[in-house]
Amino acid sequence: MSKTILITGSTDGIGLLTAKKLAAMGHKVLLHGRSKQKLEIALAEVGGTAEAFVADLSKMEDVEALARDIIAKYETLDVLINNAGVFKVPNAVTKDGFDFRIIVNTVAPYLLTKLLLPIIPIEGRVVNLSSAAQASVDLNVFTGRASLSDSEAYAQSKLGLTMWSMHLAKTLGKDGPAIIAVNPSSFLASKMVKEAYGVKGNDLNVGADILISAALSKEFSDSSGRYFDNDQGRFANPHHDALDAHKNQRVVAAIESMLTGFLASPRA
Repeated sequence: MSKTILITGSTDGIGLLTAKKLAAMGHKVLLHGRSKQKLEIALAEVGGTAEAFVADLSKMEDVEALARDIIAKYETLDVLINNAGVFKVPNAVTKDGFDFRIIVNTVAPYLLTKLLLPIIPIEGRVVNLSSAAQASVDLNVFTGRASLSDSEAYAQSKLGLTMWSMHLAKTLGKDGPAIIAVNPSSFLASKMVKEAYGVKGNDLNVGADILISAALSKEFSDSSGRYFDNDQGRFANPHHDALDAHKNQRVVAAIESMLTGFLASPRA
């Protein structure tokens, strides 16, 4: 049966390849990107009934608008794949003084997921792209008082994503969709890997195929709150911090506090 699937960051790399494969399977794919021009190119490549949505995930008002646009057009969103992520950026600090990687990789997908939950059915899924690169989260990153290197920011952002995935899965229980964190595989041939490490990378199909499995297969149907490590080809334990429910709750509380500040601020 055809499903409606939103993939953030789907104008290139693993997101675009996953979109192409899902569209070829007959699913309704909703593409997301920051650039309207890149989205138009991606739409032509994906084909089928794909639809495009423009949003800058470093801006919470854009995240809100993206959610509103999707809810206005669709009564049901079967799968949300939070794929968008950044490693190196020209300016690592947003205009509000926060680390760009933390905002885009951790906070934006959290807000988008929370906003879209009302139209994601209980049998639906949220697939969050984690990474083998995970490091303990300095809660100061959510107050703008931390200065991080590219690798530190990325590793903390991906653990933060994994931690809120586990917390939200526990909170929702059987009353919500499955929330699954996935390391699609290390050093895939994405633009991010090329920019960050200067290497060509491995076959993107490895990552795209596991994302499709996480989104659709029976293997993942009862896997809410779990972490799949595609480097090992199995469910595994993430960084030990994500196994501590108290630490997960503290990260979520810090994200919620940050969002309260963002969303209460006057809009330019």
